[in-house]
Amino acid sequence: MFPKKYSNLLFILIMGFGMSLFMTLIITYINTGIDKEFINRFLKAWAVGLPIAISTALIVGPIARRFVDKITK
Repeated sequence: MFPKKYSNLLFILIMGFGMSLFMTLIITYINTGIDKEFINRFLKAWAVGLPIAISTALIVGPIARRFVDKITK
């Protein structure tokens, strides 16, 4: 198990992983369809998308959390 202090970081990593996986899968399918090279195209796109998704989540996550804390009681 991981210490509780890493919960926000783990959440961001898991969400970035999952969201980039499904978004890349669906967008690759919509743009190119499924054929024998689909998995290769998907993995190539995901290799680019995953670091971008995690980096963005690391930057936007804390900002979004502060904003939500301000607009909720």
